[in-house]
Amino acid sequence: MATAAVNDDNQVPATVYHPQTGPEGTVIEIDKFSLWYGAKQALFENTLNFEKGLVTALIGPSGCGKSTLLRSLNRMNDLIDGLRVAGEIRLEGQNIFNRDLDVIGLRKRMGMVFQKPNPFPMSIADNVIYPLKVDGVRDRKVLEETVARSLKGAALWEEVKDRLKDNALGLSGGQQQRLCIARAIAADPEVLLMDEPCSALDPLATIKIEDLINELRGRYTIVIVTHNMQQAARVSDNTAFMYLGTIVEYGQTDTVFTRPKSERTQDYVTGRFG
Repeated sequence: MATAAVNDDNQVPATVYHPQTGPEGTVIEIDKFSLWYGAKQALFENTLNFEKGLVTALIGPSGCGKSTLLRSLNRMNDLIDGLRVAGEIRLEGQNIFNRDLDVIGLRKRMGMVFQKPNPFPMSIADNVIYPLKVDGVRDRKVLEETVARSLKGAALWEEVKDRLKDNALGLSGGQQQRLCIARAIAADPEVLLMDEPCSALDPLATIKIEDLINELRGRYTIVIVTHNMQQAARVSDNTAFMYLGTIVEYGQTDTVFTRPKSERTQDYVTGRFG
């Protein structure tokens, strides 16, 4: 893997790379990727790989570019005026910024879970199968099987199986977030993107989401943005520390947290700043 360029304006050192856990190979390759919002550059020549079936955490202080990088993976940033990018992001070898790429198809391959639970004001079952109905799926058996499979996959089935017709807004915050995960996996994506999925939840609900992430490991390639370093240590296989739009250090989570080579990483994971 190439060494990232130095962000000279802010004196961020070139990226330190350790070996990553990833016996199944790479699903997403980020290659010298930069991003601008108008004249403001938010990401600086970032390079890293996300390994198949594993959980990768993006950590760093607020405003360092974690969510911007995450939302670049399924091109959600395209919705922002004045966006410009350089470099490549490849999903299974295909550059996602190719002009002929089907962006809607790309987003189907990458389920997204946001900071705050965002269930639709409809039944629990209809929330889960919403992506399928948008695609025109009307087979009742397929829809019913998808509801059960997705809710079981999101560890929610036993709690809601007897009230699938109830409005999803009546669920607790933690249940709503697991419902959003069920909706994200209903279309059987390859990658699951999570942007601070526990930030709006209480500790007990957070534990359930973390347990779920551990259960989903292997079935999906998961990329999670988190400010909670303890959470990153608990759920991730690999960790990338970001600062000022640049990946400072990337490797196996245990190595990044206990044996970092960058002084800036050391300062962050020990709580000296951030």
